Amino acid sequence: MENTPVEILVVDDDPVACARLKAYFSAEGYAVFVARDGGEMQRVLDSEAISVVLLDVGLPGKDGLELARELRARDDGLGIILVSGRSDDVDKIVGLESGADDYVTKPFNSRELLARVKIVLRGLRGRGSKGGGSGSIRFGRWSFDIAHRRLQGSDGKREILTRGEFDLLAALASHPGVVLSRERLMQTVSHRAWDPNDRTIDVLISRLRDKLEDDPRHPEIITTVRGEGYVLIAGDEGR
Repeated sequence: MENTPVEILVVDDDPVACARLKAYFSAEGYAVFVARDGGEMQRVLDSEAISVVLLDVGLPGKDGLELARELRARDDGLGIILVSGRSDDVDKIVGLESGADDYVTKPFNSRELLARVKIVLRGLRGRGSKGGGSGSIRFGRWSFDIAHRRLQGSDGKREILTRGEFDLLAALASHPGVVLSRERLMQTVSHRAWDPNDRTIDVLISRLRDKLEDDPRHPEIITTVRGEGYVLIAGDEGR
Protein backbone atom coordinates (compact mmCIF):
# COMPACT_ATOMS: atom_id res chain seq x y z
CA MET A 1 0.00 0.00 0.00
CA GLU A 2 1.00 3.68 -0.37
CA ASN A 3 1.96 5.78 2.68
CA THR A 4 -1.63 6.98 2.81
CA PRO A 5 -3.88 3.92 3.04
CA VAL A 6 -7.07 3.60 1.01
CA GLU A 7 -10.08 4.37 3.19
CA ILE A 8 -13.04 1.97 3.21
CA LEU A 9 -16.38 2.41 4.93
CA VAL A 10 -18.38 -0.64 6.07
CA VAL A 11 -22.08 0.14 6.53
CA ASP A 12 -23.87 -2.68 8.33
CA ASP A 13 -26.13 -2.86 11.39
CA ASP A 14 -24.54 -6.19 12.39
CA PRO A 15 -21.65 -5.35 14.78
CA VAL A 16 -20.09 -8.79 14.30
CA ALA A 17 -19.95 -8.35 10.53
CA CYS A 18 -18.50 -4.85 10.94
CA ALA A 19 -15.83 -6.08 13.36
CA ARG A 20 -14.87 -8.99 11.10
CA LEU A 21 -14.52 -6.85 7.99
CA LYS A 22 -12.69 -4.10 9.85
CA ALA A 23 -10.16 -6.59 11.21
CA TYR A 24 -9.62 -8.25 7.84
CA PHE A 25 -9.23 -5.10 5.73
CA SER A 26 -7.12 -3.39 8.39
CA ALA A 27 -4.74 -6.36 8.27
CA GLU A 28 -4.56 -5.88 4.50
CA GLY A 29 -3.41 -2.29 4.94
CA TYR A 30 -6.67 -0.36 4.50
CA ALA A 31 -8.04 2.31 6.80
CA VAL A 32 -11.49 1.02 7.77
CA PHE A 33 -14.43 2.93 9.20
CA VAL A 34 -17.81 1.50 10.20
CA ALA A 35 -21.37 2.83 10.34
CA ARG A 36 -24.65 1.27 11.42
CA ASP A 37 -27.04 3.22 9.19
CA GLY A 38 -27.35 5.97 6.62
CA GLY A 39 -26.97 8.76 9.15
CA GLU A 40 -23.70 7.44 10.54
CA MET A 41 -22.54 6.68 7.00
CA GLN A 42 -23.00 10.30 5.95
CA ARG A 43 -21.14 11.60 8.98
CA VAL A 44 -18.14 9.45 8.11
CA LEU A 45 -18.27 10.49 4.45
CA ASP A 46 -18.33 14.13 5.50
CA SER A 47 -15.20 13.78 7.61
CA GLU A 48 -13.09 11.13 5.83
CA ALA A 49 -11.71 10.60 2.31
CA ILE A 50 -13.58 7.34 1.70
CA SER A 51 -12.81 5.55 -1.58
CA VAL A 52 -15.12 2.52 -1.34
CA VAL A 53 -18.32 1.91 0.63
CA LEU A 54 -19.33 -1.66 1.47
CA LEU A 55 -23.06 -1.11 1.85
CA ASP A 56 -25.42 -3.71 3.31
CA VAL A 57 -28.79 -3.78 1.53
CA GLY A 58 -30.87 -4.68 4.60
CA LEU A 59 -30.27 -1.62 6.74
CA PRO A 60 -32.83 -0.12 9.13
CA GLY A 61 -34.48 3.07 7.89
CA LYS A 62 -33.25 3.81 4.38
CA ASP A 63 -32.05 0.54 2.88
CA GLY A 64 -28.83 0.06 0.96
CA LEU A 65 -30.46 0.45 -2.46
CA GLU A 66 -31.89 3.86 -1.61
CA LEU A 67 -28.63 4.98 -0.04
CA ALA A 68 -26.66 3.78 -3.08
CA ARG A 69 -28.86 5.86 -5.38
CA GLU A 70 -28.34 8.93 -3.22
CA LEU A 71 -24.59 8.40 -3.02
CA ARG A 72 -24.22 7.92 -6.76
CA ALA A 73 -26.30 11.01 -7.52
CA ARG A 74 -23.88 13.08 -5.43
CA ASP A 75 -20.57 11.45 -6.28
CA ASP A 76 -19.62 9.47 -9.38
CA GLY A 77 -16.11 8.94 -8.04
CA LEU A 78 -17.12 6.89 -5.01
CA GLY A 79 -16.86 3.11 -5.18
CA ILE A 80 -20.01 1.35 -3.98
CA ILE A 81 -20.30 -2.39 -3.35
CA LEU A 82 -23.70 -3.65 -2.21
CA VAL A 83 -23.78 -6.64 0.15
CA SER A 84 -26.99 -8.68 0.29
CA GLY A 85 -28.37 -12.02 1.32
CA ARG A 86 -30.42 -12.19 -1.90
CA SER A 87 -28.81 -13.72 -4.97
CA ASP A 88 -31.57 -13.63 -7.61
CA ASP A 89 -30.54 -12.16 -10.99
CA VAL A 90 -33.26 -9.54 -10.73
CA ASP A 91 -31.97 -8.43 -7.32
CA LYS A 92 -28.45 -8.11 -8.73
CA ILE A 93 -29.69 -5.99 -11.63
CA VAL A 94 -31.70 -3.75 -9.32
CA GLY A 95 -28.61 -3.38 -7.14
CA LEU A 96 -26.36 -2.41 -10.03
CA GLU A 97 -28.94 -0.03 -11.40
CA SER A 98 -29.09 1.73 -8.07
CA GLY A 99 -25.65 3.05 -8.91
CA ALA A 100 -23.49 0.39 -7.25
CA ASP A 101 -20.27 -0.79 -8.88
CA ASP A 102 -20.68 -4.36 -7.68
CA TYR A 103 -23.08 -6.65 -5.84
CA VAL A 104 -21.86 -9.34 -3.44
CA THR A 105 -24.10 -11.98 -1.91
CA LYS A 106 -23.81 -13.48 1.57
CA PRO A 107 -22.15 -15.60 2.70
CA PHE A 108 -18.98 -14.38 1.01
CA ASN A 109 -15.29 -15.13 1.37
CA SER A 110 -13.30 -12.18 2.70
CA ARG A 111 -10.57 -12.73 0.09
CA GLU A 112 -13.18 -12.57 -2.66
CA LEU A 113 -14.52 -9.31 -1.24
CA LEU A 114 -10.97 -7.92 -1.13
CA ALA A 115 -10.55 -8.82 -4.81
CA ARG A 116 -13.83 -7.05 -5.62
CA VAL A 117 -12.66 -3.94 -3.77
CA LYS A 118 -9.40 -3.92 -5.75
CA ILE A 119 -11.32 -4.24 -9.04
CA VAL A 120 -13.61 -1.35 -8.10
CA LEU A 121 -10.59 0.78 -7.15
CA ARG A 122 -9.00 0.09 -10.55
CA GLY A 123 -12.27 1.06 -12.20
CA LEU A 124 -12.38 4.32 -10.26
CA ARG A 125 -8.91 5.26 -11.52
CA GLY A 126 -10.07 4.83 -15.11
CA ARG A 127 -13.51 6.33 -14.67
CA GLY A 128 -12.48 9.85 -15.54
CA SER A 129 -10.68 8.76 -18.74
CA LYS A 130 -13.50 6.85 -20.35
CA GLY A 131 -14.05 7.89 -23.87
CA GLY A 132 -17.04 7.94 -25.96
CA GLY A 133 -16.18 9.92 -29.05
CA SER A 134 -18.13 12.89 -30.21
CA GLY A 135 -21.20 12.34 -32.33
CA SER A 136 -23.64 9.47 -32.30
CA ILE A 137 -23.72 5.90 -33.47
CA ARG A 138 -26.73 4.78 -35.50
CA PHE A 139 -28.32 1.35 -35.54
CA GLY A 140 -31.69 0.48 -36.97
CA ARG A 141 -33.98 3.44 -36.38
CA TRP A 142 -32.00 4.61 -33.37
CA SER A 143 -29.33 7.22 -32.70
CA PHE A 144 -27.25 6.68 -29.56
CA ASP A 145 -25.14 9.49 -28.08
CA ILE A 146 -22.97 7.83 -25.43
CA ALA A 147 -21.36 11.03 -24.14
CA HIS A 148 -24.75 12.60 -23.43
CA ARG A 149 -26.45 9.31 -22.48
CA ARG A 150 -29.18 9.89 -25.06
CA LEU A 151 -30.99 7.22 -27.08
CA GLN A 152 -33.39 8.66 -29.63
CA GLY A 153 -35.59 7.11 -32.29
CA SER A 154 -36.03 8.33 -35.86
CA ASP A 155 -39.38 9.78 -34.77
CA GLY A 156 -37.57 12.05 -32.31
CA LYS A 157 -38.78 10.17 -29.23
CA ARG A 158 -36.19 9.49 -26.54
CA GLU A 159 -36.02 6.07 -24.90
CA ILE A 160 -35.15 5.92 -21.20
CA LEU A 161 -32.47 3.42 -20.24
CA THR A 162 -31.67 2.16 -16.77
CA ARG A 163 -28.05 2.34 -15.63
CA GLY A 164 -27.42 -1.32 -16.39
CA GLU A 165 -29.03 -1.07 -19.82
CA PHE A 166 -27.02 2.04 -20.66
CA ASP A 167 -23.69 0.54 -19.56
CA LEU A 168 -24.33 -2.60 -21.58
CA LEU A 169 -25.51 -0.76 -24.72
CA ALA A 170 -22.56 1.67 -24.45
CA ALA A 171 -20.14 -1.28 -24.38
CA LEU A 172 -21.72 -2.83 -27.46
CA ALA A 173 -22.03 0.49 -29.29
CA SER A 174 -18.38 1.32 -28.62
CA HIS A 175 -17.42 -1.82 -30.55
CA PRO A 176 -19.99 -2.13 -33.39
CA GLY A 177 -19.67 -5.32 -35.37
CA VAL A 178 -17.42 -6.87 -32.72
CA VAL A 179 -18.56 -9.88 -30.72
CA LEU A 180 -18.26 -9.18 -27.01
CA SER A 181 -18.27 -12.11 -24.61
CA ARG A 182 -20.53 -12.29 -21.58
CA GLU A 183 -17.43 -12.14 -19.39
CA ARG A 184 -16.27 -8.89 -21.00
CA LEU A 185 -19.75 -7.38 -20.76
CA MET A 186 -20.05 -8.40 -17.11
CA GLN A 187 -16.76 -6.65 -16.34
CA THR A 188 -18.15 -3.52 -18.00
CA VAL A 189 -21.49 -3.56 -16.21
CA SER A 190 -20.43 -4.71 -12.75
CA HIS A 191 -16.60 -4.88 -12.68
CA ARG A 192 -16.64 -8.55 -11.77
CA ALA A 193 -16.05 -11.85 -13.51
CA TRP A 194 -18.88 -13.61 -15.28
CA ASP A 195 -20.28 -16.75 -13.68
CA PRO A 196 -21.95 -19.22 -16.09
CA ASN A 197 -24.86 -19.46 -13.63
CA ASP A 198 -25.34 -15.68 -13.57
CA ARG A 199 -27.92 -14.49 -16.10
CA THR A 200 -27.53 -10.77 -15.43
CA ILE A 201 -26.19 -10.03 -18.93
CA ASP A 202 -28.83 -12.16 -20.65
CA VAL A 203 -31.62 -10.42 -18.74
CA LEU A 204 -30.28 -6.98 -19.65
CA ILE A 205 -29.88 -8.01 -23.29
CA SER A 206 -33.50 -9.17 -23.32
CA ARG A 207 -34.65 -5.84 -21.89
CA LEU A 208 -32.63 -3.87 -24.45
CA ARG A 209 -34.12 -5.93 -27.26
CA ASP A 210 -37.62 -5.19 -25.98
CA LYS A 211 -36.82 -1.48 -26.32
CA LEU A 212 -34.78 -1.48 -29.53
CA GLU A 213 -36.01 -4.26 -31.78
CA ASP A 214 -39.11 -4.28 -33.97
CA ASP A 215 -39.41 -7.99 -33.16
CA PRO A 216 -37.42 -8.90 -30.03
CA ARG A 217 -37.86 -12.61 -30.77
CA HIS A 218 -35.93 -12.14 -34.05
CA PRO A 219 -33.35 -9.47 -33.15
CA GLU A 220 -31.53 -7.60 -35.91
CA ILE A 221 -29.71 -4.97 -33.83
CA ILE A 222 -28.24 -6.95 -30.92
CA THR A 223 -27.60 -10.45 -32.19
CA THR A 224 -26.34 -13.56 -30.45
CA VAL A 225 -23.21 -15.36 -31.64
CA ARG A 226 -23.70 -18.79 -30.15
CA GLY A 227 -20.92 -19.81 -27.80
CA GLU A 228 -19.20 -16.42 -28.07
CA GLY A 229 -21.42 -13.55 -26.94
CA TYR A 230 -23.33 -10.62 -28.40
CA VAL A 231 -22.72 -8.12 -31.19
CA LEU A 232 -24.37 -4.83 -32.11
CA ILE A 233 -25.14 -4.35 -35.81
CA ALA A 234 -24.62 -0.67 -36.58
CA GLY A 235 -25.44 1.38 -39.66
CA ASP A 236 -28.03 0.01 -42.06
CA GLU A 237 -26.86 -3.61 -42.14
CA GLY A 238 -29.65 -4.67 -39.82
CA ARG A 239 -32.44 -3.25 -41.93
